Amino acid sequence: METFLIKAAQLIAALALLVIIHEFGHFIWARIFKIRVEKFYLFFNPWFTPFKWKPKNSDTEYGIGWLPLGGYVKIAGMIDESMDKEQMALPPKPDEFRVKPAWQRLLVMTGGVLNNFILAIIIYAGIAWYWGEKTIPYENAYEGMDFTPEAIELGFRTGDIILAADGRKLDQNDRGHLFTLLEAKTVTVLRNHHDTVDISLPANAIERLDPEKGFMAFRIPVFVKTIMPGEPAEKAGILEGDRIISVNNIATPSYGELSEALTAAAGKPVPVGLLRGSDTLSVTATPTEAGKLGFGLKAPMEVFVCDTTRYGFFQAIPVGISNGTGMLVTYVGSLKHLFSKQGAESIGGFGAIGNMFPAKWDWRTFWEMTAFLSIILAFMNLLPIPALDGGHVAFLLWEVITRRKPSDKFLERAQVAGMFFLLALLIYANFNDIYRFLIK
Repeated sequence: METFLIKAAQLIAALALLVIIHEFGHFIWARIFKIRVEKFYLFFNPWFTPFKWKPKNSDTEYGIGWLPLGGYVKIAGMIDESMDKEQMALPPKPDEFRVKPAWQRLLVMTGGVLNNFILAIIIYAGIAWYWGEKTIPYENAYEGMDFTPEAIELGFRTGDIILAADGRKLDQNDRGHLFTLLEAKTVTVLRNHHDTVDISLPANAIERLDPEKGFMAFRIPVFVKTIMPGEPAEKAGILEGDRIISVNNIATPSYGELSEALTAAAGKPVPVGLLRGSDTLSVTATPTEAGKLGFGLKAPMEVFVCDTTRYGFFQAIPVGISNGTGMLVTYVGSLKHLFSKQGAESIGGFGAIGNMFPAKWDWRTFWEMTAFLSIILAFMNLLPIPALDGGHVAFLLWEVITRRKPSDKFLERAQVAGMFFLLALLIYANFNDIYRFLIK
């Protein structure tokens, strides 16, 4: 339950920030062109509104809705999700959206997308400046990788160390390096610490990327970071800094094997092999009925030799731009794989997005995920689907090119069709989450 709440809190915090920044983009451009903004809302408020506030002498009502599916600004004289037909039936006023030149309306509609992309760049630059770029080169992960079942079907094996993709070493400062690996024709790995093996990947390998489990993860050697008082580890004499290398004579090169061995030995005294400095020794420990010894693990960054690059404030700006644009290009390129059976099945809703956040609050991971979601939100809103910003932009471009404005009736019908499509997509995505949860 605690893990769920932490992930949910991170998801809601990230979405709240992204929605406010997005809607502010529409709001600020509308105000620049002296267009009246009637409402500015975080989240939606069908039927009732938990909180609203209208400053004195202001045209805009600010509020927080109860349905956390997004947010909106209600711009006077515009056909949007409010479907305010009564206002549109009245004669146009000078401060309404519909009387402004097409180029001004275009900037108002793209303001949200632009804000989200700028926010992603700012976050990536901030991460580079505050934390620097710290990565674990694959060749430094001496126990290799744990692969998902889908990856194993492609030819990868537990413990493989990634060496190259199409003959080139992967740059893990490139946030899209996993997509680079999956789109390669040949991936070279080191197997069993001495055999070099080439794995040929099919053209649709990226479709094997599990939306929740990913494709692979570092195999983390079991180094003890902390000992919990009174627990089996302390009673057995295990010390901070020890590496656990076996349980009941079963080798545990990584946490995955350790967890299985402890579960099998739950409640029974068993020998536990340790590496303490250069000495190998054995102690007897009795795992709890839940298969636990009561200690904390060292994080991957504390175990493996990392590459760290530090940046000054101004140096971090181009890094932020590069990471933001690079992630956008990578994300857009990956969308082509959605148009397949496996791609459609991988679509996820709020559950899948929430699972992308860590089980413990980590500020760096939170900001990285927020930046990535900001890029997704920016691109998805540009799609030419009625009810999205991109739908309004498409109709505005049509008006600019043909010098003919679509009728209000047509725009109303398109808005309704787009809203139904997005609702159906939302239901489908969240149904996928529920289905995956139930079949686990």
